Amino acid sequence: MGGPRFEPVRAVRAYERVVEQIEEAVESGALTPGERLPSERELMVQFSVGRSTVREALRVLQARGLVRSRPGDPNGAEVLPFSPVVLKKSMTTLARVSELSLGELVQFRMVLDATAVLLAARLRTEEHLAEMAAAVDDMKAADAADAAAFGAADAAFHDAVARAGGNKLIQVCTDVVRAVMAGLVEDRLARAPDREALMRRGVAHHEDVIAALRAGDGPLAARLTRQSMYDYYAGHLPAEERAALRALLE
Repeated sequence: MGGPRFEPVRAVRAYERVVEQIEEAVESGALTPGERLPSERELMVQFSVGRSTVREALRVLQARGLVRSRPGDPNGAEVLPFSPVVLKKSMTTLARVSELSLGELVQFRMVLDATAVLLAARLRTEEHLAEMAAAVDDMKAADAADAAAFGAADAAFHDAVARAGGNKLIQVCTDVVRAVMAGLVEDRLARAPDREALMRRGVAHHEDVIAALRAGDGPLAARLTRQSMYDYYAGHLPAEERAALRALLE
């Protein structure tokens, strides 16, 4: 039979329509951070819905980080500025439950870290370089038996690089992926036959990256970052995933 093909419709609850309209107002700029929504009673009138529907919509909006709502507040819910916290929660859930392979996570981090250092090479300040150097000093000071301390200092280094690049989305994504992979870093240090040698290689790599950033050589810093990531994680991956990583080194 000819003619158009239609898709099944989905029943939409009233509170979802309320959420959609308020989200659209925030996204369009009709509602800006610091402004307040009308009171619950006024929202009931404007949307022609009951109190339970308005409260459910406000709960959803609050969970998404768009508003701060206090029950019974006569001034209405406050519209909040953007925060990466909600995005971070969503990405963490995605990474943990959607069957992403370690190889995919490492690939993503290679791309993120390389981009971060490219930006940092152009935008870094002396203060940023000092933060990176301080993190490397902490890595040097970490005892070989304390993988957690070494990992924390390594994380501080990458946080400083991401801040120097100035891209909040890269900062959030890097933080999430690193958190998901953190256990592997500590596990490798714990199992390494010569932890001190592995830690020294990590320190030397970070010092090379700082030197490249200080010289403003973003491409070199990016190559160093990708190679270090490959060297660190490739041994944990099957052959086909290692091949995919090598493509990022070319």
